[in-house]
Amino acid sequence: MNVETSLPGSSGSDLETFHHETKKHANHDSGISVNHAAEIAVNHTFEKPGRVGIRERLHHFTWAWYTLTMSCGGLALLIVNQPHSFKGLKDIARVVYCLNLAFFVIVTSLMAVRFILHKNMWQSLGHDREGLFFPTFWLSIATMITGLYKCFGDDSSEKFTKCLQVLFWIYCGCTMITAVVQYSFVFATHKYHLQTMMPSWILPAFPVMLSGTIASVIAVGQPASSGVPMVIAGITFQGLGFSISFMMYAHYIGRLMETGLPSPEHRPGMFICVGPPAFTALALVGMAKALPDDFQVIGDPHAVIDGRVMLFLAVSAAIFLWALSFWFFCIAVVAVVRSPPTGFHLNWFAMVFPNTGFTLATITLGNMFDSPGVKGVATAMSLCVIIMFIFVLVSAIRAVIRKDIMWPGQDEDVSE
Repeated sequence: MNVETSLPGSSGSDLETFHHETKKHANHDSGISVNHAAEIAVNHTFEKPGRVGIRERLHHFTWAWYTLTMSCGGLALLIVNQPHSFKGLKDIARVVYCLNLAFFVIVTSLMAVRFILHKNMWQSLGHDREGLFFPTFWLSIATMITGLYKCFGDDSSEKFTKCLQVLFWIYCGCTMITAVVQYSFVFATHKYHLQTMMPSWILPAFPVMLSGTIASVIAVGQPASSGVPMVIAGITFQGLGFSISFMMYAHYIGRLMETGLPSPEHRPGMFICVGPPAFTALALVGMAKALPDDFQVIGDPHAVIDGRVMLFLAVSAAIFLWALSFWFFCIAVVAVVRSPPTGFHLNWFAMVFPNTGFTLATITLGNMFDSPGVKGVATAMSLCVIIMFIFVLVSAIRAVIRKDIMWPGQDEDVSE
């Protein structure tokens, strides 16, 4: 498309500025495609369309909005797991959990309205950028299942326990299908360049990985006959998700070494890498604790490997993974502080959800070692995550009002 003829009312000086901005953005960060650099230059050089109705704005309501609900759901789980509890803490967590349910209903309703009006659901799922955010829907479901037990599982009835069991197995099946189908579609349809690799490539494997996190939470309240199979399935799927993530890390580090850091607008997404090792550390310890003390791996009552040894191995692996998560966290913080994003994007919620898992892993290790120092650090981390969530939520509302998102050319439905 000829840019000069596609931008009505653009003067010669405007077009000169446009080409200058395009070249500047393309050269500033070789990780940005020329098309995306042109898009940035257009947004900065020319005014946005003056009138866009609600119908058209809903056209740009993307799957990435589920980053809100997965972050809010994770926040409820973080609050209820605080190492220093007090009266009313669980009530606060329940309020946040119910708030998340309201957010989930609103987001899902608006997504449904979008697809009814524009009939583009399959197009959105197959989009090279927006489609990668579809797994955030399942991540939101994961936080709701775990939060359901932690916030309302006190003295749970047999029906409640059975309901959680059914939800777990349905979740495992759906997320496994998602991981296989979505990656198969991506491999066959899209061609991504390793020079532009971002942690969002990990997202299709993230939901199946959280099967282990769910198992680590709800298996404790299950009878051994159903709890042990949950733990085994959780370890299996947690291992699958983390293994895929670890392979993606190789491409990610290679991209950073070859082309440098992403553009400032994409740097909040670097926190996604914090999640897989943190949630795996959390899941391994939780699942090991959920095993009965007399659990035998090979069915030999005289065997050395039992539930207590499994717990020791889980804690050792969790420390190993926590350190990796901490390293990714530091790299992301330095990158964002050096060059903060200038405009709001929904990838800012990546500064909440993965760090929630990192904080929960810290709390878990602090409880295992009964360390007042680690528990104190975890409490401080929790406050930072809560503040960050409020900041990002307010920024999202402000961005919608200011037409910075849910606007043509401003959302995840634009190819990079």
